[in-house]
Amino acid sequence: MSKKSYDAAIIGGGHNGLTTGCYLAKNGLKVIVLEKQPYIGGATVSRELHPGFTYSNCSYVCSLLRPEIYRDLELSKYGLQIIPYEGSATMLEDGRFYAHYSDHDLTYRSIAKFSKKDAEAYDRFGRDVMRQCKIIKPLLKMTPPDPTSFKPKDIMGLFEFAKFFAAKDELGGLGEKEIYDTIRFWTMSVKDYLDEYFESEVVKAHLAGSAIIGTALGPYSPGSAYVLLHHYMGEVDGTVGAWGYSRGGMGSVSKAMSKSFLASGGEIKSDAEVARILIKNNRSYGVVLKNGDEIYAKRIVSNMDVKRTFLKTVDDKELPGDFYNAVKNFKIRGSSGKLNIALDDLPSWKSIPAGDPAGTGDMHITQTIEEMEGAYDDWKNGEWSRFPYVDMCIPSINDPTMAPEGKHYMSVFIQYVPYNLSNGGWNEEKRLEFGKHVMNRIGKFSNNFNDIILHAEIRSPKELEKEVGLTEGNIFQGELTMDQLMFNRPIPGFAQYKTPINNLYMCGSSTHPGGGVMGAPGANAAREILNELGKKSESHYI
Repeated sequence: MSKKSYDAAIIGGGHNGLTTGCYLAKNGLKVIVLEKQPYIGGATVSRELHPGFTYSNCSYVCSLLRPEIYRDLELSKYGLQIIPYEGSATMLEDGRFYAHYSDHDLTYRSIAKFSKKDAEAYDRFGRDVMRQCKIIKPLLKMTPPDPTSFKPKDIMGLFEFAKFFAAKDELGGLGEKEIYDTIRFWTMSVKDYLDEYFESEVVKAHLAGSAIIGTALGPYSPGSAYVLLHHYMGEVDGTVGAWGYSRGGMGSVSKAMSKSFLASGGEIKSDAEVARILIKNNRSYGVVLKNGDEIYAKRIVSNMDVKRTFLKTVDDKELPGDFYNAVKNFKIRGSSGKLNIALDDLPSWKSIPAGDPAGTGDMHITQTIEEMEGAYDDWKNGEWSRFPYVDMCIPSINDPTMAPEGKHYMSVFIQYVPYNLSNGGWNEEKRLEFGKHVMNRIGKFSNNFNDIILHAEIRSPKELEKEVGLTEGNIFQGELTMDQLMFNRPIPGFAQYKTPINNLYMCGSSTHPGGGVMGAPGANAAREILNELGKKSESHYI
């Protein structure tokens, strides 16, 4: 039986766990990252699941990774390269398509094909959304203050939070109108929000997709407008709102992070699934691996979601009853599906012309917001959607390393896909039927798609849960709703990356500010641990 001791043991080698590990190791701590799979990365991973093809088999595009973390961890030095793409599109059944381009004039003309009024309104919409991004960006780096605490740091945190909102507009705060607009935005549905700007159904459907991904909300659901921000506040090479591909697939993010971590003296142990967190006298002191090995550490940091952490690896007798019940009630229902497809050629689309920049980015299949709401209704009834929201891209157009010459890799994300089916649950037959349903849907918008499929990996929420540890297939480790944000994430009173168990911390997307490949939860958790140790980090982020 192996018995090793560390300053910190991190459970889960996803990007947030690696981010925490990097910052701790850079500041002199002896740190080990424990990953249950034989490969590192969690949901941010690249794998060859068909000969010659590299799949980003879970997360598939990059933008949210905080630039300060990129610099602190020297990810460029360790091989991370983000390739921006120049457009996105929504394809319609009548052969038309709406496109959004990095070129403003091209986007204007694309919108004007559907509505001149909407083309004129788009800049106003963009400014208003960017204003909300400006508000939330400083909050990403904050440790949420506890509104019930009288500790100086919490009082100061609440003061800083309030000062921003209360400051006069000319002093950099929000004016009275902006405060009211912000409150409305954070609580309204994306359907209602878009109706205030646009009249064209396809323009609204294209934009609404960003508000439903990874959530248990429909476009008519209050609070869905907020989710837009998680797709607008990113940047690539200083361009705010831009998205891109990680060269070599999304696994290049975690690969670069692991190299940075190892260079700082960290240790990675794969094939190391944690079965139980060791606790004595309300203090964590180590973990037991599935193979029986024990690893001891002064601090245990969980990158698993809050449910997996406390319902799977901690005895409920070790937890306060109200905390345990809150964990059980934490909402984590927004499940999705994923297809990874090897193609013998580029698809010929019935609407998007060959070579159009819109075909290099994310391409959506949805007709109207009402159709998206219908897909949501199917999900609530325990059925995969008859007309699913499909978000697909072909990274190999921009990154030839992902497929053999002349061939291509396609990533397909599907919303909504139920974790529990109403007609008896998932099995192999239903998984394959679901994949066929999605591919047939895509095939209706292409002249050759079904003829050029070489291989398809089909992932229901069950596969996402089993491999990656995403409970119920939720890509954000918990709903991004107002009752689960800031000082409510994951549990009111425990939003500062600490838990009721002494020396047990959390660093995953269940914590503030939530999901996406941004690294902020991991960096924030590292900052709290270092502050407790009295270590002042020299970094851009923490």
